[in-house]
Amino acid sequence: MSSEAKKTRKPLVGIVMGSDTDLPVMSETAKMLEKFDIAFEIEVTSAHRSPARTHEYATTALSRGLKVVIVAAGGAAHLAGVVAAVTTLPVVAVPMATTVLSGIDSLLSSVQMPAGVPVAAMAIDKPGAVNAAIFAAEILATSDPEVSKRLITYKEELAKSVAEKSARVKLQYAGKTS
Repeated sequence: MSSEAKKTRKPLVGIVMGSDTDLPVMSETAKMLEKFDIAFEIEVTSAHRSPARTHEYATTALSRGLKVVIVAAGGAAHLAGVVAAVTTLPVVAVPMATTVLSGIDSLLSSVQMPAGVPVAAMAIDKPGAVNAAIFAAEILATSDPEVSKRLITYKEELAKSVAEKSARVKLQYAGKTS
């Protein structure tokens, strides 16, 4: 697909951050979505510093065509919970590593949403950012055969890379073990 055509596609996934300081982590989500050729939008909005902006973003996400919202969740992870509270779309939290508790606070807050306000929680920081994109692709693949094919290829590439690594390790230690 041409780069011009990619620019005009409607985003299916929203990536939301409370601050631009989350971008180094959340850029991993963007990279994975690009790998799966999934159009996305990216936004900075804060549950605390811009609650009206957050509410507007989350309440219009479905009508804008989004299918999944991935949220950088720092500290008490309010942003993910606020977004989940006002949309029927799946919300996926990426707990951000914090300086005080290394992201454990973000992780626990993400998984402790009250009944009726589900938020899927990924691993802390970059692994979670990557997994959030894959999880979004898996959600989209339930109704998009092209995304499904790309996921299958991705999983095959993962398996192949493990086999290649194993072969290199075996070669490195050939004859050194009994």
